[in-house]
Amino acid sequence: MAHHHHDHEHDCCSHEHHEHHHHHDNEHGSLKRQLALIAVTAVLLIAAVVIEKNCQLSTWQLLLVYLVPYLLIGHDTLREAAEGVAHGDAFNEHFLMSVATIGALAIGFLPGAETQFPEAVFVMLFFQIGELFEGYAEGKSRDSIAHLMDIRPDVARLVSEGEERMVAPDQVQVGDTILVKPGEKVPLDGVVTEGSTTLNTMALTGESMPREAATGDEVISGCVNLSGVIKVRTTKTFGESTVSKIINLVENAGEHKSKSEAFITRFARIYTPIVVFAAVALAFLPPLLMAATQHAQFSTSFPTWLYRALMFLVVSCPCALVISVPLTFFGGIGGASRKGILIKGANYMDVLSKIGTVVFDKTGTLTHGQFAVEAVHTSSEDSSISDEELNRELLHLAAHVEHFSTHPIGAALRDAFPDEATDGCIVSDVEEIAGQGIRAQVKRSDDDKARIVCVGNTKLMDAAGAQWRACTHIGTIIHVAIDGEYAGHIVINDKIKEESADAVAQLKALGVENTIMLTGDREEVAANVAAKLALTEYHAELLPTDKVTHVERLMEENRSGKALAFVGDGINDAPVLARADVGIAMGGLGSDAAIEAADVVLMDDHPTKIALAIGIARRTIAIARQNVWFAIGVKIAVLILAAFGIATMWMAVFADVGVTVLAVLNAMRALRG
Repeated sequence: MAHHHHDHEHDCCSHEHHEHHHHHDNEHGSLKRQLALIAVTAVLLIAAVVIEKNCQLSTWQLLLVYLVPYLLIGHDTLREAAEGVAHGDAFNEHFLMSVATIGALAIGFLPGAETQFPEAVFVMLFFQIGELFEGYAEGKSRDSIAHLMDIRPDVARLVSEGEERMVAPDQVQVGDTILVKPGEKVPLDGVVTEGSTTLNTMALTGESMPREAATGDEVISGCVNLSGVIKVRTTKTFGESTVSKIINLVENAGEHKSKSEAFITRFARIYTPIVVFAAVALAFLPPLLMAATQHAQFSTSFPTWLYRALMFLVVSCPCALVISVPLTFFGGIGGASRKGILIKGANYMDVLSKIGTVVFDKTGTLTHGQFAVEAVHTSSEDSSISDEELNRELLHLAAHVEHFSTHPIGAALRDAFPDEATDGCIVSDVEEIAGQGIRAQVKRSDDDKARIVCVGNTKLMDAAGAQWRACTHIGTIIHVAIDGEYAGHIVINDKIKEESADAVAQLKALGVENTIMLTGDREEVAANVAAKLALTEYHAELLPTDKVTHVERLMEENRSGKALAFVGDGINDAPVLARADVGIAMGGLGSDAAIEAADVVLMDDHPTKIALAIGIARRTIAIARQNVWFAIGVKIAVLILAAFGIATMWMAVFADVGVTVLAVLNAMRALRG
């Protein structure tokens, strides 16, 4: 967030003790240390007040008594202030606090002025209490993100030559076999080679239903193996595995500062110098004017004005803003991650809250992306063979030809005819014709004559010289020709996800006026899906580059101030995901390229999560706004009072710390997600 790893240059408000961030274990330690310091200081401060009341000490001796608690609680702040000045970045809030408190300690030495020692210590004490709150809240939101980190496996059981060794996950190579026992986390992505089990994917997707996994199924790292012992052949190295990608995403979310947050940083750069100069003016100008006009002694009114100026400094410190806004974003990101929504940076929160158009890719986003055979229509002159046998024969041939195809349609045909492997057919000379289909030779048995079977679209039929027939069914039509004769077609369709209609309805309820589907699929398939889901428009038969063009056009047309989100899951969606104002990827089935290119990742492929993400973002932004206005409002009120000498140092401090604490508590609401 606003502060990560600024060991060298201080962010204008790098509001931190460095030990907070780098190590988890330190976090509790440093909070405990701060608490102890605060408690000891409070006791010493009371003791000092008692000493002052009961012993007649000179101002110098008093100063020494109060310096003990002051330095105890303030040494961190003073050090940060000094570092800031040394790095040429003098105007941070540590600097403001130091100037104000040192001034309060010194003011008692002016002729005729009251001493302000307890106030100085108290200011520092309260400042640290504010810091403590921030540390706690940040630790909380870090924990919420750390629950994602619970998915980080510590060891892998590597199986080689029948032995198993415990190794660090990053030492496992692709293709090695690892063993995962019940109760252990899956350390790397891979495919089950032996055994079956159920996996708990809660930490990754937020869904509580365990997933079944058996031999041949893919498993993703970060799941917890629940029931059986499985052996997994790894398909990715640890650095490439789902877990480490997610962890990187979340840890780097801070790189992308939100506009509201960048506003805070800019604000402080301009704000602090103005405040410091205003305070100097407030200290010197009124007494000088009085001395000039009313012949009063400069030295008599100076302490009063100096005191007012110092208070002005204390009040003007923008802690509440500096702390609470980044925290709100951090909390929002943490809360969303609990729901299985990964937002890669605070700036995407801004964009998410303003979405007016959602563009969907169809396959795998609104539909399952798994094709299934819906119908088989044969076209044969020979009436002696029953339709049933013909249909079977047609599927059988198609499944053989598609045996090596990587296309989802090939998978659907193979699923529809599972016993192809055992029926003794011989397939040879398989050639895939891009954009048309597959041609292959199929022999029944060794002595049978080879038949040339073409499986594909109408272009392939035309090329083979077969007279194809159109089909009334909606879906992807796969035509089959045998030796140039048309044999019939198979209708394949992609099932719409149950929650897709719901997701579109929820978006409309949130006031997203355009829901648009872009797909490479055919016109009538697209029309069918668009009608069922009540989308505002759709475009079909697009190539990946067309999708980018469409998205750019929509972004042009889009009314200013409204953002466009693109939701997709495939490799071909990566360019569009990167181009849209906010790219949302389906993380469960999505390709790595899509997940890399996206700004928001939905861990479990439920399109309803889009509306949820927009809701969380809107709430987070609203909380950040409340904090900004509340903090600025209170500040201005006390500043005005201080300039007129009505407010006291106590009020000033309370205003500052009180506002900070309230703002931090408000920010914590964002965590609930």
